[in-house]
Amino acid sequence: MKRVYPREEVCIGCHLCEIACIVEHSASKDIIKAFKAETPRPTARNLVEEEGAISFSVSCRHCNEPPCVQACISGAMVKDYQSGVVRHLEEKCMGCWSCIMACPYGVIRKNPVRKTVIKCDLCPERPIPACVEACPNRALIFEER
Repeated sequence: MKRVYPREEVCIGCHLCEIACIVEHSASKDIIKAFKAETPRPTARNLVEEEGAISFSVSCRHCNEPPCVQACISGAMVKDYQSGVVRHLEEKCMGCWSCIMACPYGVIRKNPVRKTVIKCDLCPERPIPACVEACPNRALIFEER
């Protein structure tokens, strides 16, 4: 399956990947409306890690044997073995945070408004995830390895 891979050697820590993710998962799909008018403001499903001059975007790796799916007690985390995508079914989520504790990459985040979690869904409506498309340095690549 295709996954998003960071290239820290060219990431400049601009956070455009986070902004693209917020806009893509907003109701309006408009950057101004997403940031200024939508309540609650959408949350990025990726995160730029920075330490000194090193930075890179991290998001769900859609693991082959995902610990988050094994840890989920409500069946809200599911692995689609046909597509390879790990999906979060918000309507089933109890907000127990077991998936957050189980994720070895720390990329599942609390949704503070809905008391559930959010994670990368690889932008299922798009051929290329929004974060990859928005990266000006091609520090994110979407490919099969």
